[in-house]
Amino acid sequence: MKVVAVSQRVDVWADRGERRDALDQRLCLWLVTAGCVPVPVPNSLMVAGDAGELWLQRWLEAVKPDAVLLSGGNDIGGAPERDNTERSLLAYAKDQALPVLGICRGMQMMGVWAGASLVPVERHAGTQHQLQVVEGPDEWPSTVNSFHNFALSDCPPGFAVSARAGDGTIEAMCHAHLPWEGWMWHPERERDFSLTDIDRLRALFHV
Repeated sequence: MKVVAVSQRVDVWADRGERRDALDQRLCLWLVTAGCVPVPVPNSLMVAGDAGELWLQRWLEAVKPDAVLLSGGNDIGGAPERDNTERSLLAYAKDQALPVLGICRGMQMMGVWAGASLVPVERHAGTQHQLQVVEGPDEWPSTVNSFHNFALSDCPPGFAVSARAGDGTIEAMCHAHLPWEGWMWHPERERDFSLTDIDRLRALFHV
């Protein structure tokens, strides 16, 4: 089984003075169903001042992940410790040539990290829409869920668009050379997991 380092959402509990890392149990279940072992990445390592990068590097050396998954939740800029953690995870994955899957915000982070920007979108939160797949042999789901208010303004350098929504916004992308993919939908939020999504994950992570 493949060990997957999974980034976590930051939830703020003001009444308790706490910032908590959180991960949807369904996402872990989705990874387990695909034959992976999810290992949540603590965002608190990147709060350790100048030593944060070193502590995350030590964590990665101890865990030795086979792949990285950037999860959804939080707008970019809303939780700086998470932003820094995910940037470091992408840099590590690039250096190690590890597979990466970015889900929703995770795809946005991949795009921003590669030099793209975000734009607000309407009618993309709490709905479903069909994918317009770019020509090619790859198999993608025909209909996906949508829970985001921002989209990539354009395709970042080094990536190619794999699918778009009906309004033209990017719904999926793949890196030209690295084993990296980004999906703007949440596979873990489907009542029944899509076999197409699971097959794509297994192929990407070599499960």
